[in-house]
Parts: sequence; structure tokens; C-alpha cells
Amino acid sequence: MAVKVYTNPRREAWSEILSRPRVDLSALSRSVTDILEAVRTEGDEALKRYERQFDGVELDALPVSSAEIEAAAAALPNELKSAIAQAIANIRKFHASQAIESHRVETSPGVWCWQKAVGIERVGLYVPGGTAPLFSTVLMLAVPARLAGCREVVMCTPPGRDGTVAPAILYAARETGVDRIFKLGGVQAIGAMAFGTASVPAVGKIFGPGNRYVMAAKQQVQTRGVAIDMPAGPSEVMIVADAGADPRFLAADFLSQAEHGPDSQSILVTACRELADRLPAEIERQATCLPRRELVEQSLSHSSIVCLDDEAEQLALVNAYAPEHLIVHRADAEAWAEGVVNAGSVFLGYYTPESAGDYASGTNHTLPTSGYARAYSGVNLDSFTRKITFQHISPEGLKNLGPVIETMASAEQLDAHRRAVAVRLQNLDK
Repeated sequence: MAVKVYTNPRREAWSEILSRPRVDLSALSRSVTDILEAVRTEGDEALKRYERQFDGVELDALPVSSAEIEAAAAALPNELKSAIAQAIANIRKFHASQAIESHRVETSPGVWCWQKAVGIERVGLYVPGGTAPLFSTVLMLAVPARLAGCREVVMCTPPGRDGTVAPAILYAARETGVDRIFKLGGVQAIGAMAFGTASVPAVGKIFGPGNRYVMAAKQQVQTRGVAIDMPAGPSEVMIVADAGADPRFLAADFLSQAEHGPDSQSILVTACRELADRLPAEIERQATCLPRRELVEQSLSHSSIVCLDDEAEQLALVNAYAPEHLIVHRADAEAWAEGVVNAGSVFLGYYTPESAGDYASGTNHTLPTSGYARAYSGVNLDSFTRKITFQHISPEGLKNLGPVIETMASAEQLDAHRRAVAVRLQNLDK
């Protein structure tokens, strides 16, 4: 389970050190296309066939019933219910703070412009199930969807072979106000929400993580007019540590990402050689206790430790990588992180584990991976809204601004544009 170690690598070598595990979607592109097309043309019949083929379950009905939801709620331990309630409260509080009050602006005399945020009418949430039923994803997506004013929230999640959905997922959906839940996983779930079937309504935007098939499906439906939250890939973390960092904490953070899957990646950046020397053994010690050890070993095979003496170079390396998660294990974490410009979510100080953001601190865990943090934000309140602009011009305002519009329209040789102003000005001069 060797983790590669690099010492003061030159910048020319950074691209190789920071390269992500390759996820080749071309090989599965055709099968994804075929599944999506079958769902589009055959609807529910195709959905049930693929559930039988991929999830090994024979479904009479795709929707989750209210009785199933109530049974799930009754089965869940009170301790977990309390934890979910606290997480919902924190997520709601943080995302509610992102709402921006609209202001009416008079850009020039008699010309008023303003903007209104409107929730996307119907959104679709994809929540992975299987070996790790991610009920936390329900919280991260449904809470801001409701705050944004989305009219309807639809959710798809794969059932087990017995045809049931993990109780925690159903309970989280009930507590966050999800309207309809369907027993659907994989590509077929994305297709159902993108195109709509007799059972599943078509949505305006699809959110949520998934495996490479789900990833490819989201990218394909995006080309057919359905919005998605962001491009997504395997989970990743970059950790920056000073000499005061505790190797036990660092190893735990390394492994918390490694257990996501074989394509996950963890990178430590430090100037402390002693820390770099001690970390591999501590990672090995903690990894032996993990039930997902096999996945961890595969992930660690493309993880690394980078020793960089120059702190400016450390910061440059972080911004070059643009990590999904960045943990700053430094005594001066907040001051140091002021220089961070490319990251999905940043965790500051020795006692701020990345898993806090995954579950309950209040920030969103649906984040850009694979370097997309250079251009994309993580999911937030705005992700669930559209911004509609308004303008209102008075007769006096058009007299003031009209000549400017006419001049610009004439310069672009768009005479109908110019005339739309001119005819009004002529009417005002009568």
C-alpha cells in the first residue's frame, strides 16, 4: 500500500504528480447511449428491464409508497434521527444565508433594471445506494432545493435485491420534503428523469453523484437540453500540513477519501520531512481496521506525499491541482488559505475534518472534481434557481437612452433593432 513521495519536485513534474486517475468514458459511451435511448422510447418497460438486469430486482411498481416511507421512519434509530435533524438545521441555516435580496437599480434617468431569483420548477435528485447508501446526499440536495422554491423535487435511488430502499434514505427524503421517490438506479434513473416516462416525470435539472455510468449518462443528457449540476468524477482531497499537524489526523483524512472508491485520490503537501516520513506507516496502521480496505489500497496506489520547502510553491501547487476538498492542517490556516483561489470546499485548522462538510457542518458536499473547481462552484442555493432580469423604461428614459441604442444598432447594421426605438421616439415627438 505504498504512497509515492516526492521531494521538492520541479514545476515541470507537477502535471504528472497531480494527474488524476484516468476515467475512460469512451468504452462505456455506447452502452450508456443505448440505455438512454431505450428509456426514451420504451419508458417504464425499459426501466423495469434494466432494474432486473443491473440491480437484480423485479419491480411491480417504481414509486416508493407512503407506507414504505413510514415503515422506514419507524425502523430508524432515534440517535440517527436526531443526527439527521441537526444536520438538516445546519445545512438549512447555511444555505438560507446565501439568498441575495434583489435591488431595483436606476441605471440612467428613467431606466430601471432588477433581477428576480426563481426556483427551477422541477428538479431531479440522484442518490446512490448499494454498498454505501448516501442519505447525506438527500440532505445536501433537497434542503437547498426547497429553500430555493422549487415546485417539485423528484428523487431516484437504487433499491436492494429485495426491492426496498435504505431506510435512512427514505427518512431523509421525508424530512427534507422530497415529493416523489422512485426505485431506480444507474443510467436508467438518469434517463427517466431526463426524458420522463409514465411513472417518472421529466425534470429541468439533475443533481447528484454516481459511478462512471451515471456520470456519462448525465453528460449525455446535458447535450439533449437537460441541465446537470456539474461535471463530476472520483472524489479527491489535498491536505496541506505544517510541523504541528498530528499524523493520526492526517492519516484519517487521507483514508476518509480513499474509502470512497478505487479511483479516489489523496495528496499531502508539507515542508516537514519528519511528518512525511511518519505518515505512510500511520496510514497503513489505520487502514488495517477499515472494512473497505481493498478499495483503500487501490486508491492509495495513485495517492502521494509532496515535500515542498517553499510555502509559495505549496500554495501554487494547491491552486494548480484545484482540489475538490482542501484541508489546511496549519496553525495559521485561515491566513494561509487567503491565497487559495481554486478549490471546491476548504477545511481550516487541525480540528476540521472533511467529513464534517460531508455530513453536518452546513456546507454542501456536492463539489466539483477533476480540476473543475477552477471554473465551477459546489452546489449552493443558486444551483436551484434561475435569475430573471426585468427592465422598465419611462418615456423620458427612452428619450435619454434611445439615441445610444440607435447608434449601436446602426453600427451593427441591425436596422430593425434601431427602428424598434425610433418608432417610439417618433410617437413621443407628436
